[in-house]
Amino acid sequence: MSSHRVPPEGSAELARSVWPAVPAKALVLVPVGSTEQHGPHLPLNTDSVIAGSVVQAVASQLTIPQPDRPVLTAPTIAYGASGEHGGFPGTVSIGHDALRVVLVETVRSLSLWAGRIVFVNGHGGNVPTLDTAVGQLRDEGHDVAWLGCETPGGDAHAGRAETSLMLHLAPGDVRLSEAVVGDTRPLSVLLPELMARGVRAVSPSGVLGDPTGATAEEGRASFESMVVTAVCRITEGRTDGRGRLVGPASVRTPARAATAPPPPRTKAARP
Repeated sequence: MSSHRVPPEGSAELARSVWPAVPAKALVLVPVGSTEQHGPHLPLNTDSVIAGSVVQAVASQLTIPQPDRPVLTAPTIAYGASGEHGGFPGTVSIGHDALRVVLVETVRSLSLWAGRIVFVNGHGGNVPTLDTAVGQLRDEGHDVAWLGCETPGGDAHAGRAETSLMLHLAPGDVRLSEAVVGDTRPLSVLLPELMARGVRAVSPSGVLGDPTGATAEEGRASFESMVVTAVCRITEGRTDGRGRLVGPASVRTPARAATAPPPPRTKAARP
């Protein structure tokens, strides 16, 4: 994606703005990604590319109905909790404790001048920390929530879903000829071993799924679905007890608990 793209009218990239042009009480969208292995065929910044792309598209959609409503897109938080991928060169994980501090201090700082803040997450390993950090921030009185870049039914990691998305978003970074089939067992079966021994113990290639059949067209459809879902949830503003933005069918999610149940098998809720 070009670093010189023009932001959609009514929105602005925070990093490219000057301070007098920053609108008061803007909605700020903050992508949260990772720098971690995605098999031999996808780049380390896959999660960050997906989250950042969703944020840019969502900002454009949010400004169409109300062009005078200020929307800012923040730089991507590119390091996350990726310890399960630590057995692969290139992975950079800051862990849950450090990520929580980053999220909390980001919102505390933004809240000095911004209005509403929404984290858009691209890496499932960040989910427990987002729940904890956003819950704490909401208890402090901050107007903050979060949502995931979801592909319901997609494979766990670097499989067909992510490969299709990257063929749509950054085709020049995809080495499709190097793609291999990884461990295709359901995430619910793999999760105990993944948490205990890491991804490499389960899949030497780093792939959890099967990238066979991935296409840019499939990725485009998935991406558009992500954007529509995110726009609807941000617009409606419904959250569960952990501060996750949810759809109408999910409004009754129970309040935040000390130990949350395992997240659903989606792109935003995988190792």
